[in-house]
Amino acid sequence: MKKFLLLCATLLLSVAVASSQPLLTRDNIPEVVKAMTIQEKALLLVGIQMNKGGFAGKYLEGTGGATYPFEKYGIPSIVLMDGPVGIRLSEQNRTTCFPTGLLSASSWDKNMVYTLGEAIGEECLDMGCDVILGPGMNLLRNPLNGRNFEYFSEDPVLCGQIAAAFVNGVQSKGVGTSAKHFAANNQETNRLDCDSRVSERALRELYLKAFEICIRESDPWTVMSSYNYLNGEYTQESHWLLTEVLRHEWGWNGLVMTDWTGRRNTPRQIHAGSDLLMGGNPSQTAHILESLENGSLSMSDLDLAVTRVLELIVKTPAFRGNKPSLSPDLKAHAQTARDAASEGMVLLKNNGVLPVSGCRAALYGVYSYDLIQGGNGAALVYSPYVSQINDAFASAGFSIDAKLEKLYKSYASFISEDLLTNHKVNVHLGNAQKPELDIDKSLIENTEKNSDIAFITFGRVSGEARDRIHDTDFLLQQKEKALLENVCNIYHKAGKKVVVILNICGPIETASWKDLPDAILCAWLPGEEGGNAIADLVTGKKNPSGRLPMTFPVSYFDAAGSEDFPYDFVSNKANESVVHPERRGLPLKNIAFTDYTEGIYVGYRYFCTQNKPVSFPFGYGLSYTSFSYSKPMVKLKKGRVEASICVTNTGSVSGKEAVGLYIKAAPGSFSDKPDKELKAFAKTPELAPGQSYTLTMSFPLSDLSSYNDTKARWERAKGRYRVYFGADVLNPEAESGFNL
Repeated sequence: MKKFLLLCATLLLSVAVASSQPLLTRDNIPEVVKAMTIQEKALLLVGIQMNKGGFAGKYLEGTGGATYPFEKYGIPSIVLMDGPVGIRLSEQNRTTCFPTGLLSASSWDKNMVYTLGEAIGEECLDMGCDVILGPGMNLLRNPLNGRNFEYFSEDPVLCGQIAAAFVNGVQSKGVGTSAKHFAANNQETNRLDCDSRVSERALRELYLKAFEICIRESDPWTVMSSYNYLNGEYTQESHWLLTEVLRHEWGWNGLVMTDWTGRRNTPRQIHAGSDLLMGGNPSQTAHILESLENGSLSMSDLDLAVTRVLELIVKTPAFRGNKPSLSPDLKAHAQTARDAASEGMVLLKNNGVLPVSGCRAALYGVYSYDLIQGGNGAALVYSPYVSQINDAFASAGFSIDAKLEKLYKSYASFISEDLLTNHKVNVHLGNAQKPELDIDKSLIENTEKNSDIAFITFGRVSGEARDRIHDTDFLLQQKEKALLENVCNIYHKAGKKVVVILNICGPIETASWKDLPDAILCAWLPGEEGGNAIADLVTGKKNPSGRLPMTFPVSYFDAAGSEDFPYDFVSNKANESVVHPERRGLPLKNIAFTDYTEGIYVGYRYFCTQNKPVSFPFGYGLSYTSFSYSKPMVKLKKGRVEASICVTNTGSVSGKEAVGLYIKAAPGSFSDKPDKELKAFAKTPELAPGQSYTLTMSFPLSDLSSYNDTKARWERAKGRYRVYFGADVLNPEAESGFNL
């Protein structure tokens, strides 16, 4: 360690000393690599430990990471910041909290996500960020993953294309992205050491496919390797994953950084294709030097990693001399956040009650007054404010019941303080779930007399390092059930309507209670403008057009592989392997290892194939208008499937329609195939009543292939392929087909 500190001091001192060394340009990277000493190269590959080693105060508080600068070569320090829904800094009022990834994917709107990415890219420039650590794009394998809110979908096509739109939007501003977490990081419990055991077919068709699509359609500057093992090998040390697949097969030439790990087998990481070791530990730099000396790391591997780091640096705002303003356009970006939130909220039920406005409204549920804008962990953003539902409804013309408002606001303040002081829970940079208030029937009866409609908001929050629990999170709790039943009974008896708003981080159980309220709006975790966006939809200022990017099962245990997840594991600590180091290496199911026994049958692929009932299917979502489909056309052209469908607004108000293109494989495929698979999607612009619009979609023929594990190759069956058009996977609106 003393040698390392002396090395750092020497290098930092040399920064200010003029020399005749080559100055880095886009065209002389090999020359700079040759000129750098071994010690300098080692230091370049290991990230800075923020606020340590002489760097305290040189970066904004909360910065995720950075690289070492070398002024004598003209190599600046580049700054990496969380996160995928806006920049996460420790100080409030500095950056915008945009809607979460799950909501963005629910828009099925690549143009909207591109615009959102542009806004995040602009804030990166303003705040001195060179690479944003996102998008998070692991598949929603299980409803209870703690970071599902960050991610996009249970389907790799929807996930990959939404991620690509985000990447293209951010990088259009000259800022880099880091697609994460590569790969099969589908649970948070023991995420540092859990072994994801996945068949190669499921890997290639699902978990890797999303990343492949994103890379093919957007070329992110960097990819972040995950913490976990994959089939017995750390992803960060997998040459097969990071070099053979990512670079050789897919032809990608960017930089791979590790997740914020600390020292592992450093020479194995670098040889595998991990170029930048984050978040940076002095022992890693020393390990590089030791490994070169003992021959476990080759100079060619070292130079290749250094080359990739320099190739990244020359793209960055820091290298271009960007001067951060530290004053992003928060007003303009708030409007972007509001528009994006309304695009992705999903109307799950509506018995004619919505839209509604200008009446007396009773708002029940603590989250009607304390909206959850986003999840915990790396995606947490300390925004200037959060638009609350009660305030937004009042501004939209509702008369809010004042007594109920006073009660809930007092309770929200009390319970926040109580959780902080008396019930501390490790939620990793965030807030714990607030229990619902126990409301007496008599209070509901008195409130009903002075209100015309009731709204009930149920909330769920989760985050990094912990997964959700079935009994206490997926299911409604007793107080929530009682509140829902009592409000519905009392208001319905008086001939009045009840609307449920779901301010949630992922799917919850809905089948047992969805018949009670008159309408259900899934608002997800909608960002700082969430309250205003909800009001826009409830009042009809905006027409709902969101569609579910995952299945809501009738029961959690209906899903294939539901038992192969730590759905009942309870711990207040972040990572089980840290809490119980003696358990490392022990065969603890769903903690030391997780078997992906469902194979390719994730989400709707399983439910459709098995014809199993669901509460709400993949692609489901209602509108205030209606649409018809006509003129379905499909043709093969230059190795691609090209399709079109004409969509007409047949209702009385303007609206948008998202359309999925689903394929039913030809008979006689080499192995089992899902009943339907999404292969493309698109969304119309705003259509006036009677207006028509033709959507065009395409995808490569190679996406029809399945991976044969036995023969280790892709295969595509010949025959008749059926094509279905429609947002809802269970209810196609039009059909066509083609022969192959």
